[in-house]
Amino acid sequence: MSRPTTSDSGERPGRGPELSAYQQAMRDRLLAAPVTTAPEPWQALPLVPVGGLIGIGFASDPGTGHDLVMVVSNDGHGLFDAVTGEKLARNRDPRDEDSTPEGVADLTCPGLGPIAGSRVHIAGLFGGGLHHRTRDGWSLEVVTPAWPNERVLLSRGGGLPHAGPHGERWWHIFHSGYSTFRAAGFSPSGHTIAVATSSDLTLWTRQSTSMPKSRTGPSGRPE
Repeated sequence: MSRPTTSDSGERPGRGPELSAYQQAMRDRLLAAPVTTAPEPWQALPLVPVGGLIGIGFASDPGTGHDLVMVVSNDGHGLFDAVTGEKLARNRDPRDEDSTPEGVADLTCPGLGPIAGSRVHIAGLFGGGLHHRTRDGWSLEVVTPAWPNERVLLSRGGGLPHAGPHGERWWHIFHSGYSTFRAAGFSPSGHTIAVATSSDLTLWTRQSTSMPKSRTGPSGRPE
């Protein structure tokens, strides 16, 4: 009778990889952490239902300086104010070549409403990415300790689950347990967190509704 074989990685056929004691402890910590509210100064906005969501991207409102979130879905394009949650523009019938971002090299779609005439980088089903760190030390991490359900973790000052207690150094702010995860990240300004799934958009902001329009320097970054 032949003995069970193992691969070079130490895995046995039909079984997942063996976890080290550290890895198992980390997985157990993530699984045990309940979803919690994001800490101050983050404020959650009402959930935005978007059926057939494909991807999202960020822009800045040229009039108010607010972060904007562009949503690309099977039903067209939408633009939301990430500070107030207001829907600013809707295009239910974009041209075929602009309906989804995979047709262009930089994964962009044309802007609409106050950002018409520009193009917005879209992250989601077809690839792309969003910022996972801010300049002042906030971090976002997407983990999957119980595949296929992603969890989104927010932390500050190196407080990812490698150090510090949940609810003090890091927070489990979103659990994708009912829809397919698309993308998660910060806006370029660092004032908005967005998590997109195939059915909805969840936003957190720390940007004031009275914030004046940002001035930009020669590099295009806020002064």
